[in-house]
Amino acid sequence: MIQVNDLHFAYGSNTQDTLRGLNFQIDDGEIFGFLGPSGAGKSTTQKILIGILKNFRGSVSVNGLDLQKLNSEFYESIGVAFETPNLYTKFTALENLEFFAQFYSGATRNPMELLAAVGLEEAAKTRVSDYSKGMKVRLNFCRSLLNNPGLVFLDEPTAGLDPVNLRKMESLILAEKARGNTICITTHDMHVAETLCDRVAFIVDGEISLIDAPRKLKLQHGQRFLDLEYRDGDGLETTSIPMDNLGNNKTFQNILNNHFIETIHSREASLEDVFIKTTGRSLQ
Repeated sequence: MIQVNDLHFAYGSNTQDTLRGLNFQIDDGEIFGFLGPSGAGKSTTQKILIGILKNFRGSVSVNGLDLQKLNSEFYESIGVAFETPNLYTKFTALENLEFFAQFYSGATRNPMELLAAVGLEEAAKTRVSDYSKGMKVRLNFCRSLLNNPGLVFLDEPTAGLDPVNLRKMESLILAEKARGNTICITTHDMHVAETLCDRVAFIVDGEISLIDAPRKLKLQHGQRFLDLEYRDGDGLETTSIPMDNLGNNKTFQNILNNHFIETIHSREASLEDVFIKTTGRSLQ
């Protein structure tokens, strides 16, 4: 789907490169995430992939076609939701979607069905100026799907959402993957990356330090131990037990047979642990 080789980019001829030799590919039908702190180069990379920034060095191809040579038809096949929603605030939500739908030559999705999917059907005829930040984020997501895109770019797609709508947004993104679409997400939210992404790329200071599946990274960088809290009479005890040959571990068997276990956790690393270990930086 997308192949990037030795990608460099600078904002102006007298400035240092913002992107410094990025190499990656995004496969058909996968959710690929760029994970990094603000200013790392995530959004710059996305802007190059969607054709906004042109003066890059290196090669970028989409479906085997050089991005530098793609014409306006390219935009018929992609959907984009920027971090800051680009909407007409004097229009209602429905008017916004109906207006943007006119930009496409092919068939578009039913605006009311999109609004219903994100829980905005009752606010369809409300002006966007009266929308909360979270409502604008959801409407912006609807806009990105109007043209039935096969390739979708989402920049911080869950920013400003409450827990209920966060879950709903995650389900909708996974539903787009189930339709066979390819999705590129930029985020600094570890939960989003772990929940949604098939693979993630850690990007800091314009460089990619690691690319792999979140689950694989967490297992590779974790410790093979179980941490248990259990009751021993009136007291609460804690212990750690190696996971290797666990079924024959006498301490573990004794706790299982003779004590009430309150909590049990494996020691796989969190994605944030892996990020900090790999890059030496936090996501803040």
